Amino acid sequence: MQQQESLLQFPCAFTIKAMGIDQEGFERRVVELVRHHYPQLDAQAVTTRSSNGGKYLAVSVTITAESRAQLDAIYQDLSSHPQVLVSL
Repeated sequence: MQQQESLLQFPCAFTIKAMGIDQEGFERRVVELVRHHYPQLDAQAVTTRSSNGGKYLAVSVTITAESRAQLDAIYQDLSSHPQVLVSL
């Protein structure tokens, strides 16, 4: 199998977004999942936004991504977590 060439040039700033039901601990869990792969995550790199009805919460985390493999691992962890409905 031929490896796909990435349009990203690493290292680069990259924002990861995870959305789920707005319940206690959701933001913290997303941050923990990202921090597992990016230990130097700073609290100022995390923003949240509630949906209009307040049922859902979007958590955006900006990191300096070092590789495609790092991003793939983060997305794998996010998408396999039951609280995360969507990750972008």
